[in-house]
Amino acid sequence: MTFELPHRTFIGGTEHELTLREIIHRLEKVYCGPIGVEYMHLYDLDGVQFIRERHEKPGAYDKSPEEKRLIMRRLTKAVFLEKYFATKWPAEKRFGLEGGESMIVMLEEIVDTSTRLGVQSIVMAMQHRGRLNMLVNVCRKQLNDIFAQFKPMEPKEPGSGDIKYHLGTYIHRFIRRTNKYIKVSMSANPSHLEVVSPVVIGKARAEQFWKGDNNGEKVMAIIMHGDAAVAGQGAVYETVIQTSLPAFTTYGSIHIVCNNQIGYTTDPRFSRSSPYSTDIAKTMDAPVLHVNADDAEAVAHVARVSIEYRCKFKKDVVLDLVCYRRHGHSEEDEPMFTQPFMYKKIKSMPTVDALYGQKLMAEGVATASDIKGWEKEYMDTLNEHFELAKKITKLSIMDWIDTPWTGFWEATDPNKIQDTGICKATIATIANHFSKPPEKWAFEMHKGLNRILAAREKMVKEGIADWAMGEALAYGSLLRDKIHIRFTGEDVERGTMAHRHHVYHHQGVDGATYRVLDTLYPDQARYELHNSALSEFGVLGFEVGYSYSSPLLLSIWEAQYGDFADTAQPVFDTFIANGESKWICQSGIVVQLPHGIDGAGPEHSSARIERYLLQCDDDEDVIPNLDDPLMALKQLRAANWIVANVTTPANYFHLMRRQIAMPFRKPLMLMTPKVGLKHPFYRSKFDDFLPGTEFQRAIPEDGPASKNPKEVKKLLFCSGNVAIKIDDVRKEKKLEDKIAMCRIEQVYPFPYDVVLKEFCKYEQAKVCFCQEEHKNQGPWVFCRPRLENLLGKKVECISRPPSAASATGIKWIHAKELKELKEKIAAI
Repeated sequence: MTFELPHRTFIGGTEHELTLREIIHRLEKVYCGPIGVEYMHLYDLDGVQFIRERHEKPGAYDKSPEEKRLIMRRLTKAVFLEKYFATKWPAEKRFGLEGGESMIVMLEEIVDTSTRLGVQSIVMAMQHRGRLNMLVNVCRKQLNDIFAQFKPMEPKEPGSGDIKYHLGTYIHRFIRRTNKYIKVSMSANPSHLEVVSPVVIGKARAEQFWKGDNNGEKVMAIIMHGDAAVAGQGAVYETVIQTSLPAFTTYGSIHIVCNNQIGYTTDPRFSRSSPYSTDIAKTMDAPVLHVNADDAEAVAHVARVSIEYRCKFKKDVVLDLVCYRRHGHSEEDEPMFTQPFMYKKIKSMPTVDALYGQKLMAEGVATASDIKGWEKEYMDTLNEHFELAKKITKLSIMDWIDTPWTGFWEATDPNKIQDTGICKATIATIANHFSKPPEKWAFEMHKGLNRILAAREKMVKEGIADWAMGEALAYGSLLRDKIHIRFTGEDVERGTMAHRHHVYHHQGVDGATYRVLDTLYPDQARYELHNSALSEFGVLGFEVGYSYSSPLLLSIWEAQYGDFADTAQPVFDTFIANGESKWICQSGIVVQLPHGIDGAGPEHSSARIERYLLQCDDDEDVIPNLDDPLMALKQLRAANWIVANVTTPANYFHLMRRQIAMPFRKPLMLMTPKVGLKHPFYRSKFDDFLPGTEFQRAIPEDGPASKNPKEVKKLLFCSGNVAIKIDDVRKEKKLEDKIAMCRIEQVYPFPYDVVLKEFCKYEQAKVCFCQEEHKNQGPWVFCRPRLENLLGKKVECISRPPSAASATGIKWIHAKELKELKEKIAAI
């Protein structure tokens, strides 16, 4: 008895009717074999049909003899490389791929097929396991460079460097199967397994931008995960949640889970609540293809299906390579302690190349002598490069850069920071444009915006800039200079405190917007300003990856409040603070952290500037040569990042332009104001933006106290928002000629020369450091030893008392603290 097949199945091929026995047989062959497919959760019916067709059609898994022989050769390389490592360096930790060697077959198939489908560049992120094998067999890193990493060598370049299974690389590969070139890059990454995931997505998006790839046809990302990490790390969700957001999409990434079925020593039953480690795929509308890693042809099949799906539908795909690890978590580990039954079984398992070799010999596709010949050929290559590695005497970290900035270093004077000032005509163009509303007949503005623009127009006529104008002049002038700007964060379009308003929303047409700075100049660079998902870890990681793409780029991430950057801490700790030291990987990213103790409670007050200062690679006991005219530049070059807390729009303007004017790139941790965004103290004259003006690392006293320095009783060094309170106190108590204030705008690198000059000017005055933060927080902890070492005397601290929380949430206590702070400031 035969049954008519429904239209939505492909098991019949050209047949439309089959017996029940044959229907069951064919379905079991497809769905109960080495491949498990999850796709019924997809929203796109075409996607469902695509996956069905690629698996159900009779002959879908068939491979030609040439393809089978190629798979065998790839398995041979993967297995024998791991054996070689184990033989030569048995005691070295390397996180080998043993048990999952068919991952190389999977990646090689993806690379080959992607070139046929038009992909020109692949950006990869990968965990430790199998990384060295991937670097050799997929990224084509020279074997002698890999082997050299196993011996202790003095590095050629300064920096901490990193262990071998963290390093990245890039190569332009020629693919013989398609006669096309493809760039494959592997991002350097830290031991925090999933921190690299959003970084690589950001790198892919940036590369798509620079290539003009507006649909993901040329560039794509591959992200490798471990089964425990993909299920347990929140960074994964913060990465995949961006997959379809217009400002963050990379038009589909391929996620590969190297599923060892164990996380370090934890069984899956104790490490996740859902059946599969890949269940996060269901939140991003991605099919999941589970495959038995011991079936090499099935692995190659799902790899080809995944890349075809991604290129056709521009959506993410998840591949679950169900394998095992032959040794423990690392080669030094003893897995029998915790998984005795699993590892008794594993010890009896033949390697995947042996399994596949037997299959090919049984089919007559390859002979034993063919296989032995391929093994000998590869062993000869390994031995040859092992001997070459002996000749390498110095370690070159530069050989492991994954995103080179070709030509940038040759085109810049290493001893010069370009002028950051701009001419009056440019100021007028940007300021007038920023103050002018769109035509009323074309765009209905919010009434509040009309008042803001009227106030801006009045300031422009007076030649004065507030904080919003300082931002606009900085970004507008950089766009004019062909510097691409990408600015993201949860509220960046209008600004959390509603000061910025770079995007107007039509009050009568839903979704209609007017992007103010997009139309400054006809030939300006692209200004990408985007409100982001409510994610700090994922979005900051994305922007860090984006910032690696080019030196001709200003990448900015702004926290809603500086405190919220807490949840992105691994990105600061593993990429931003030390990426250059570990991987010679420069980034000019700007992190804007709204900061100010204004009575808003413990999670809306402090950006925890002390955290960023504690991570500065600076010796408090070493004072630089203050007579060196290049001291400030040398300080910047030696710094791992810049930490600043600026108090004028002009200084913000120069600081942002200096990010591009420097002959190198450094991350900038910037404490931005909250109260100061609209406060009249935070104002600058347009003259402060002109050519010849520059960023002031510290702003000396320029009021009545500076006119008669011998009468000054107290010299206050401070940083940031507290300057407003000091100024208020001096005016209230009529102490403007008795208290001098020096604002330290760039806290790190510390402006020793300006500070000393100011100290010498007021030699009779008592020296104090004043901050609004609690005594155990804020810049005091960092500034104290530097001030005391420089000045040769103890410096008093004026601050709130020590506290576990960054600020109080009780108004009465806040008012009491503020009153006491002001009394301490006024005491002379």
